[in-house]
Amino acid sequence: MARLRRIVSLILSAYLLFVLAVVIFQRKLLFFPTRQAEPEIVAMAAQIGLEAWRDEAGTIIGWKRAGQSSKRAAHKLLVFHGNAGNAVFREDYLRSFEALEDGGKWEVWLAEYPGYGARPGSPGREAFREAGRQAVAKLQALDSRPLFLLGESLGSGVAAELAGDPANRIAGVILVTPFARLAEVAQEKFPILPAWFIVRDRWDNRQALAGFHGPVAVLIAEADEVVGAKQGEELFAALREPKRCRRFPEAQHNDPDIHGAEWAPEVSAFLLQNVTGKP
Repeated sequence: MARLRRIVSLILSAYLLFVLAVVIFQRKLLFFPTRQAEPEIVAMAAQIGLEAWRDEAGTIIGWKRAGQSSKRAAHKLLVFHGNAGNAVFREDYLRSFEALEDGGKWEVWLAEYPGYGARPGSPGREAFREAGRQAVAKLQALDSRPLFLLGESLGSGVAAELAGDPANRIAGVILVTPFARLAEVAQEKFPILPAWFIVRDRWDNRQALAGFHGPVAVLIAEADEVVGAKQGEELFAALREPKRCRRFPEAQHNDPDIHGAEWAPEVSAFLLQNVTGKP
């Protein structure tokens, strides 16, 4: 009996040490940034027609199309990417939306997170939220054109949180392979852990968008092996109208059919029809 108690005690101690390690290192499991020196990433961006978007201190906070025309498009779109890579890798979103009506509909910026690319800092919900607020404020101060947000995967948490704050004056949102609650995703991925209670970066898109009245487009990969299609469906069901869901049968989380943004014309039409009130 004493031996059994010792075995149980050892197993319990090992489990608690494992949980403690996950608590300490959980951001290593969540964020997968690609860091690059500034000269390297600026040169790489230039090859695909992008230039650095900087704050007043000269820090790169994102990317925009190089040599943008003085004739600006009618609407602004700010993109928040997922947890891997960095913002330069999301040029497809910029290219797809800026191609609509020969550049007359959308002007697009790719936001960068602290700790990603050449931007200093460490990843985390608070850091991402403040970086997002900074980017939104800069674009709102630029002019009075409506500002829309696109959030991809982890970036759906950033976009939803910003859109849910009326002070940011967000006109509409696009959510690509989003989750409803990040803690639920973590619990499903790690069922042997009390993940629901130990997750630090607790993005809750359902709660964040509960009071948002603008149009929201949701894109769901029905074979999503990372977030899970159920999360996207739960979020979509909870959203207010106007809303639109585009489902991609058999697509996985990083399927190029979704992230290549070939759906941009359809989603653009939905957003703008519901913002302007046109039929």
